[in-house]
Amino acid sequence: MKSTDLKGVAERYRSTLLDDVIPFWMKFSPDLESGGYFTCLDRKGSVYDTDKFVWLQGREVWMFSHLYNNVERRTEWLEMALSGASFLEKHGRDPEGDFYFSLTREGKPLIQPYNIFSDCFAAMAFGELYKATGIARYGDISLSTFKNILKRADNPKGRWSKIYPGTRPMKGFSLPMILSNLSGQITHLIDHETVERIADECIHEVMDVFYSQEHGLILENVLPDGSFSDSFEGRLLNPGHAIEAMWFMMDMAASRGDRKLAHKAVDITLRTVEKGWDEQYGGIFYFLDVKGCPPQQLEWDQKLWWVHIETLISLAKGYRMTGDQRCLYWFERVDAYTWSHFPDPEYGEWYGYFNRMGEVLLPLKGGKWKGCFHVPRGLLQVWQAFRDDEIINTSGK
Repeated sequence: MKSTDLKGVAERYRSTLLDDVIPFWMKFSPDLESGGYFTCLDRKGSVYDTDKFVWLQGREVWMFSHLYNNVERRTEWLEMALSGASFLEKHGRDPEGDFYFSLTREGKPLIQPYNIFSDCFAAMAFGELYKATGIARYGDISLSTFKNILKRADNPKGRWSKIYPGTRPMKGFSLPMILSNLSGQITHLIDHETVERIADECIHEVMDVFYSQEHGLILENVLPDGSFSDSFEGRLLNPGHAIEAMWFMMDMAASRGDRKLAHKAVDITLRTVEKGWDEQYGGIFYFLDVKGCPPQQLEWDQKLWWVHIETLISLAKGYRMTGDQRCLYWFERVDAYTWSHFPDPEYGEWYGYFNRMGEVLLPLKGGKWKGCFHVPRGLLQVWQAFRDDEIINTSGK
């Protein structure tokens, strides 16, 4: 693929973002009566359930704030972000300041704040909105939420954890992964020393603790000392998680000028794509077992939207940062699969769920897990990676 072709790829991602995906959410997602956003949207954009999932509310606030800050200062984007922020500010938190998992349409709590990712995306959302508006209380909410996250980091689910204490204590990859992105999103609210300390900790956790030297892959769960557990949880691979984390690492490498980190992130990305790729039907598996045992998750062989768009981000960034032709080879393969399956040419936006053979499992455009986040963020990231001719080659060590 030549640089002229990359410009064409960049334009395809740009036009899909601005002319298809964002207009879909602008049209169908706002709840003009109760505030916030509907995310349970069917194929045509009709609302099929009015419950509101707090991490999807936060993600959408962040997305429209981010577009306003980084693409164009469109009033309608800022108004969308402010609508969701107002709803979250009024209804989203319990008395201790932790964000609930889900709410009714009107904002009454449905599910307790067991899931720390509601807090993570709320911190991202209000931090980005503070950039857009300069309104101090948004920055205060972001910073106080971030501090709450750090307090909960050793036991994210707290009293809602289902794990029996002491028998097989495990630590999960999800939190250090998201902290590596979140901390970079709110650097304008944190002192430089804290930013660097958290970055060092996240890089160590992601690239040393959860990285298996034996397998050359990122494990989803490890024992507290970082060692391998030969169990369902310990053998679990989540290719999408690992690959998404690698572009977080690439962003950290770029900000620090760390060539070694950039190349290691690219190498792990490529090994994970190769491991996760379904040679029979194409696409990337949702879950795998590192030893080749049957996975516990019955949905292991499904093909999901976020796994593929996150892979495209990492491959695009990897190529831009290193010039590694393997990134371009795999980008073309994953791009071809993604664009021949996920976009809905009739009603817009993307499907989320396919079976192994590439048939639509659910025709929804949004729900409990899919919202206005992975697709538009991915389209923006790939557009930004390929819109310039220059490849930032960090081949030197």
